[in-house]
Formats: sequence, C-alpha cells, structure tokens
Amino acid sequence: MVRARPVTFHNYQRQRDVNPSMTTATSLLPALRSYFGYDSFLPLQEEIIANILDRQDTLALMPTGGGKSLCYQLPALALTGTTLVISPLIALMKDQVDGLEANGIAARYINSSLPASEIQQVQERVRQGQVKILYVAPERLAMPEFNRFLHSLDLDLIAIDEAHCISEWGHEFRPDYRNLRQLRQSFPSVPVVALTATATERVREDIVEQLDLGKGRVFLSSFNRSNLTYSIRPKRSPWNQLLSLLKDRQGQSAIIYCFSRQETEDLAGGLRSQGLDALPYHAGLDSTTRRRTQDDFIHDRAPIIVATIAFGMGIDKPDVRLVVHYSLPKSLEGYYQETGRAGRDGLPSDCVLFYSYSDKAKQEYFIRQIEDAQERRNAREKLAKMVDFAQSPVCRRRTILEYFGERWDADTCGACDVCLESRDLVDATEITQKILSAVIRTGQRFGAHHVIQVLTGSRDKRILELGHDQLSVYGIVKDRSRDELRELIGRLQAEGLLARSQGEYPTLAVTDSGMEFLRHRRSISLALPKPPARGKAGDAMEYDKGLFEELRSLRLRVAAEQGVPPYVVFSDVSLRDMATDLPLTMEQFSSIHGVGQAKLEQYGPPFLQAIKSYAESSGLPAATGAALMRQRSGQAAGQPGPPERRRGATEEATNELLSRGMSVSQVAKERGLAETTIINHMERLQLRGVELDVDHLLPDREALNEIGKAFEVCGSTQLKPVWEFLESRFTYDQLRLARMHFRRQGMVPD
Repeated sequence: MVRARPVTFHNYQRQRDVNPSMTTATSLLPALRSYFGYDSFLPLQEEIIANILDRQDTLALMPTGGGKSLCYQLPALALTGTTLVISPLIALMKDQVDGLEANGIAARYINSSLPASEIQQVQERVRQGQVKILYVAPERLAMPEFNRFLHSLDLDLIAIDEAHCISEWGHEFRPDYRNLRQLRQSFPSVPVVALTATATERVREDIVEQLDLGKGRVFLSSFNRSNLTYSIRPKRSPWNQLLSLLKDRQGQSAIIYCFSRQETEDLAGGLRSQGLDALPYHAGLDSTTRRRTQDDFIHDRAPIIVATIAFGMGIDKPDVRLVVHYSLPKSLEGYYQETGRAGRDGLPSDCVLFYSYSDKAKQEYFIRQIEDAQERRNAREKLAKMVDFAQSPVCRRRTILEYFGERWDADTCGACDVCLESRDLVDATEITQKILSAVIRTGQRFGAHHVIQVLTGSRDKRILELGHDQLSVYGIVKDRSRDELRELIGRLQAEGLLARSQGEYPTLAVTDSGMEFLRHRRSISLALPKPPARGKAGDAMEYDKGLFEELRSLRLRVAAEQGVPPYVVFSDVSLRDMATDLPLTMEQFSSIHGVGQAKLEQYGPPFLQAIKSYAESSGLPAATGAALMRQRSGQAAGQPGPPERRRGATEEATNELLSRGMSVSQVAKERGLAETTIINHMERLQLRGVELDVDHLLPDREALNEIGKAFEVCGSTQLKPVWEFLESRFTYDQLRLARMHFRRQGMVPD
C-alpha cells in the first residue's frame, strides 16, 4: 500500500485561518480519500466539518464507531495553524498519533508518559509549525508553563474528546476537565469542538454551559448501534453460559467486564484452565503489564480480556465480537459505552449482561461509601435506571435510545432478547392481584425484594421481625420463581399498575390504575417469556433471508390490524424457523417453534399462504416442507412414534450413520426421512462445528469444479443464484452438498 506523502503544512498561505483550496467539507473529499482511504463521509461528519471550517463552536454526539475523531482530524488539514486535542486517554493518544503518522499527517502528544526532554522537543516542533495535531491530557492545562507554551502557538482549533467528563452529571466526571473553562477564556476566538459518544440531555446542557458553547451548534447522531444484539440473562450458572458463549466464538475477540479486580483474576484463570486464551486487566496491575495486555489484545495474541471498567477506553479495536457484563454496570451510560466496544466495524456482534439482585446490592454498598451527598444521589439515580433496564420487559434498544433522548418508533428491534424471545399472551389476572395485594398489605413501604420474600414465604429474619409472616399474602405464590416474580413486577410497572420510588431504598406502591384494577376486579393479559422448545436467537442455521423478510412484513400487517406488538403474533425465532423449514401444511406448521393451537388456527392460513407463494416464485424445493414433521420426530411418515425429540439428537443419529460411509439415500431410507431432511441435518451439524466428511457424497470432480466456479462467479453462498447460473442442471441437494464441501475447504464463508 502506498502511503500518502506528508503535506508541508507550514507552507500554507493564511487566509481567515483556512487553506483557500480547502474551504468546504466537500473540497476535503480528496484529502479524505488520500489520507484516510475513505470515499465518503459517515452520517453527520460532513455537516460537523463544515461547521468547524466556518469557525463555529460545535458539540457532536456520535456513537462509538461513528467516526468522531475524523471530525477534527480532517479539518486540521485545512486549517493553517495547530489543532489542540484534549483527551483523557493516554493509551489512545499514542494509538491515534501512530495512526495519523501512518497516514502521513504530522501529529504528536504530550502527557506524563514522556520524559521532560522529549516534551521539550515536541513543543519546539509544534512552535516551528511541523505538527498539525497535538494531543494533551487535561491535567497539563493546570500548569502555568504549559499555558505559556500554548500562547506562543498559532492555535486554529480546540477539540475536546470524551467531553462528558466535564459534567458532574456524566458517568465519568473528571475534575481536571474543569480546567477547560480557563482554556476557553484564554482563547475566546478559537473555535471549540466537543465530542462524546455518551451524553444524556442533562449532560449535553452541562457541556454547553461549562464550555460556553451557547452560540455554537449541537449535532446529534443516532445512538442506535444496529449491528449489536443486546441480551440480558438471569445470573444462573453464569460460568457455564459464559463458557458456551466463548466456545461458540472460538478465536474471536471478546471483552468480559467484572465487578472487582479479584473477580477478573479468578475468571481469567478459570477460562485459561478450560483452554481459552484469557488475560485479566485492572487498575491494580502495573503499567507495563496493562500495556502489554492491551497490545496482546489489539494484535490478536490474546482474544479474551477479563477486565474491570478500566479497560477499553483506550482501545480502538474494530472486531470485538462479544462484550459480556458478568456483573451489573453502575449506569446505562457506562453500559452503552462498554457495549459500544463491540462491532465497531459494523459487523454483527453480541452484548450479553448477566443480572442478579446481589450485584445490585454490591453496587449499593459502594454508593453508600460516597461522601458527597449530591454525588451519592446521582449514583443512586443512575443505578436505578440500570436496574430498570435489566428488569424491564421492554425492548432493550428502545430503552437505551430513549434514555439518551432519542425516539424509537419501531414495534420491535429484532436484535435484543425481548424482541427475539418467544412470548405467550397469558392470563395474568390472579398473579397480578397477588402482587398488588402484597404491596398494599406490607404498607407500600418496601422494595421488590421484600415483597417477593413475603409472597414466596421466606423465613428471613426481617420478615419475621415485622410479623409479615402473619399476613394473608404470606407464602401465597408457590408456582413462580423469584426471577419470574421480578420480571412480573417490572412488567406491572411498565403497565402502570405499580410505581417505584427513587432514593437509597426504593419502594413499591400501587398506582391509581392499580387500585382501579383491584377494586373493579379487572382482568389482565401479559406477554410473558415462553421457554423455547428448540433453537434460540442467533443459531447459525441457514434460513432464507428473502422469505424471512416477507414473513416479517406479514407479521407487521397482522399486528397492526389487531393493535398488538408484532412479537405477540410470532417471535423472530418463529419466523426464522419458518424460513428454514418451509412448512407447507397446517400439520407441519404446528411444529414450528412458538406455534400453539390458537396461533395455528388464527395465523396458520395467511402465513402458510405466504410461504407457499414464496416457495413457488423462488423455485424452492417443496420436499423441504414435506419432511418437516418426520425430521422433528425422527420417524417414518404415517408411523406412530415417540414424542418429539430434540433437533440435536436426531441430527446426531444422522451423523452416526453417515460416519459409516452410508449415502444420503441410504441414511434417509434407514431413518424413514426424506433425503432433503438428511442434508438439513448435515448443514446444521457443520454450522455447529461438527467435522463432516462429505467427499463420498459429492458429484464427480468435473461437476464439482463447475459448481465451484458458479459460486465464485455469483459471489454468494445463496443457492438460487447458483442454481439459475447453472441453468438448473444440478439439483438443490447437489448444490448444498457441494457448498458443505467448499465450506470445509474454506472456499466459501460460513
């Protein structure tokens, strides 16, 4: 790759502090291509850069991975003087300077990691106009000598990264950032651009006030990270769940956030004992070890980092595929920022949080140690929002975006556990009456934990001391776990029947609507999670994307007609199963995940018609649907047999027969299944990582080469384009077997 030749910046002619050949954002496109290798701007970048070139103050809020740094780095090329960047991240300073230098842009940094002699050398180069972008840490602004140095420069732009650190309402308030007030006063004519990825409306207002940006412009990009899937799981057997997550992503980069330093050490050690390359990272390690760990992670020598929140702010790694919160974060801002370290390259990535009540109690203990009363109240308020997020049955994406003041109008995001989870609309009248009654009987002065203990008949000392074991509601719930009751309480809050107070010890109270519900003996139905019969969101199964989208559109129309959320009709998991198995009869449709009798009768006909129409127009094989029931039960058509088996079990039975060297037709005959079903099994086994030898099942070498060229020409692993390119001279089953062979050889992606 040819590097762009460094520009001799000090030769620019000064005219309103802007290079006359680069006076608009559009005119910077050649520089964008030349220096950064991009052909176009990301959303809002062009508008922000134009505002900076117009010498206006700017506040830019853009999500992690949204291209914040470019908003000041590119205009620095057009400005004739020096661009000063304030950043709290020493590690990131070096990475950014290295990156700019590699792109042919003169940049340097000054922070405590440099000896005094090197700082003097950097300052001299800046004075001579040999540096376009200078990064400094905020604490340096408190040094009189450094301020005299700044006044000797031709400053054209001041960029403040991680600007939320200036606000006491921000989740990472840093007192050193208050020095920026003085910097602003010292250089009133120099435009300021403040940038952050996490700032609520209150924090944004505080940034504007602290930096006197009232006459500038605020640019708000969407906080939505569409490539991230958010999932919250009860913290039951989290170790086994974590192992499964990591082993499913063997070799991919992952960050696991823990509550304490000791937990990071223990968890990293446990993962290493399981053969996983994991390293701990926390503030208690010496700087050399921390830096080495960061380098190992960035360079893919250590794919897994187990860390406290100290890790990540200085990391700009684009291909983190998994972020796990093993413990509850302190705030939604922190959670959003930490999950934002996943999928910066825009590819699908997962964010998993394990939630338990005990983690909330740990955070509350440390909040009580905060001496400043206002800071303590702020911390409690943020933790309460985080707990609401973890317990609420509302779409995770909607909650995050609305927290940052952004509307989310879609009925479902299709990429969080709430929207992907299979749910049944059930009669919840009786359990709702019990919960509301327990809140009232205990005086409406206790939190959810206490109310749940009363309902489940706990012999806790506090329950007995208060005499709550004598209440009529004591022990009246025997068929629900405490986790289920917490979710129900959260659901009743969302329905407006319960309200929770703020403060150190939040309490539950029955709202006016809740009292009306009890008084008039009203009924209520709630969409509650249904344990999946098989499969899960994120299964690496082949499914027809076109059919899936058709079914989503149909679901949206049906839901709109009935005035219910789409997930009440079918979950995305159900739609994926339909697009995988193509059921063509009501009997086959009844075995789709999430289809009960009521849904079969109400929704079966229109969805079956949609599937049939799509299959006919797309040339998909009808045998796929015809084999569905036999595939699920592992029995011959028309024969009575045992209850439905797990998909994995019937697939393993197929694999065992194939391993004996049997052909597809022989396995199908032995098992009483269609050949297409056997190939379904084989594809799923391969996508699960099972090593399959399919060589004896392939067409002859000449045909295989022809099919391989067709996949290469079509540039897709989808079968229909390849089938059409080959003018239907091969069956879909032959193409699927060939595709499995090519996957095994690494010739096509999974």
